[in-house]
Amino acid sequence: MSTIPSYVFGNSDIPLLGETIGYNLKNTVKKYPNQTALIVVHQNIQFTYQQFWDYTTQIAKGLVAAGIQKGDRVGIWAPNCYEWVVIQYATARIGAILVNLNPAYRSQDLLYVLNQSKMKLIVSALKFKTSNYKQMLTKVKRKAEYLEQTVFLDQDWENLKKQGESISEQELEQIEATIQFDEPINIQYTSGTTGFPKGVTLSHHNVLNNGYFIGERLRYTNQDIVCIPVPFFHCFGMVIGNMACTTHGSTMVIPGDNFNPADALQAVQTYKCTSLYGVPTMFIAELQLPNFADYDLTSLRTGVMAGSPCPIEVMKQVQSKMYMKEVSICYGMTETSPVSTQTKIGAPLDKQVQTVGTIQDHLEIKIIDPVTKQIVPRGVPGELCVRGYSVMLKYWDNPEATAAVIDDARWMHTGDIGVIDEDGYVSITGRIKDIIIRGGENVSPREIEEFLYTHKSVEDVQVIGVPDPKYGEAIMAWIKPIAGCKVTEDDFINFCKDQIAHYKVPKYWKFVDGFPMTISGKVRKVEMREIAVKELGL
Repeated sequence: MSTIPSYVFGNSDIPLLGETIGYNLKNTVKKYPNQTALIVVHQNIQFTYQQFWDYTTQIAKGLVAAGIQKGDRVGIWAPNCYEWVVIQYATARIGAILVNLNPAYRSQDLLYVLNQSKMKLIVSALKFKTSNYKQMLTKVKRKAEYLEQTVFLDQDWENLKKQGESISEQELEQIEATIQFDEPINIQYTSGTTGFPKGVTLSHHNVLNNGYFIGERLRYTNQDIVCIPVPFFHCFGMVIGNMACTTHGSTMVIPGDNFNPADALQAVQTYKCTSLYGVPTMFIAELQLPNFADYDLTSLRTGVMAGSPCPIEVMKQVQSKMYMKEVSICYGMTETSPVSTQTKIGAPLDKQVQTVGTIQDHLEIKIIDPVTKQIVPRGVPGELCVRGYSVMLKYWDNPEATAAVIDDARWMHTGDIGVIDEDGYVSITGRIKDIIIRGGENVSPREIEEFLYTHKSVEDVQVIGVPDPKYGEAIMAWIKPIAGCKVTEDDFINFCKDQIAHYKVPKYWKFVDGFPMTISGKVRKVEMREIAVKELGL
């Protein structure tokens, strides 16, 4: 056994950026005013950095004219679109706190986030896929205690821009001069083990630096053109994607409002992208396209794969068939802005697929015994903890939940089981937290249980994650009906419809008289999983 403790520090010759997102963007615009900043294929939109800056100025003024002040919460509920990116930077420039809403939210999710964040204004699409956002907002509006204004993209966006004409450049500059880089600018809701989602609160310093150092590790310059088919409402899209680009003068290419493998590869070919992002299932979908060989992907050099472990054969194909020799694996969580570790260009293949890389610059990682809290030796698994600029400010308006994960020394306890090898590479081997990760989405079993309890036929319910080849994990609900009640799977699927996000609806249902229990009366979810895996043949 190694005698070296499981502690690493991301030593770096490159200093942290001690500036706001607005200030950083302004400097990029000065350096590369005519460089293409943003291409949104499905909207036929293309902005240079100067045009992008001017557009964020108009919307920032519009928000000020609408009465939005520093610290006010502004929601964005839409799939990927150019307005999403503009709002991201416009809110940061005036110090408003952008609240990301998952496009898959249903009315219950929506109302919770509106009230928990005390949202003042929401920018929303009218609809997306099977979701009618306008209808849902109308339905919950009378219960939304703090919401004052709704801006629908296809109806009110131009008005928002126009009303900004009443605000002078000087007024906007005065507001921008008051913004400090440690102030919050983003809230992202993430499921925990205690039921309702918690609002991860991130600062300029958190996301600006994380995006910048991810870009540094990918060796981004103003010559890079980055295809971003991952959603903006996650850190993957708005930080690893947008922020890594704008800190380096690179071009953001958005192939569609949501992921489509053919659209992503067509965008790479058309715009000669040098970098492509995705979770492993996205890369698998691209590689399996019947006409995959017809796309010219020779411009690709690098990219990011994150969200779940990458099979070695997939990595080999991405590097050879997609020309992404310098593809990078990232690991992190929303609470750490998000990336804590990342493979460096040139890392051996086995390290790329069996580890999540090495520590990011300026951060600290330690692996501790979950019980004693002592640092364990290298090679010994334990809970992975992160400290540094990337650790969130707090969970919004939830000091108890914050204190449960950030200790007095500002270590973020991730709940993930990790191990550091002799070379400093980190591997993630499991989770302490009872959380389901379905296709990169964190899903709280408790939250689904509490919802299903509201069904009149349910006496008790337990929700677990089971293996799934496509999404990593699928959701399964074990229902104990009230005696004498006749219920079916369809009853519950219909009950969930339009009430909770589609990715939270269980794939599997099992009706039982009771649950496996410990001697002390606790439900044994481990045993439930074992039974389910056997019965379902997973």
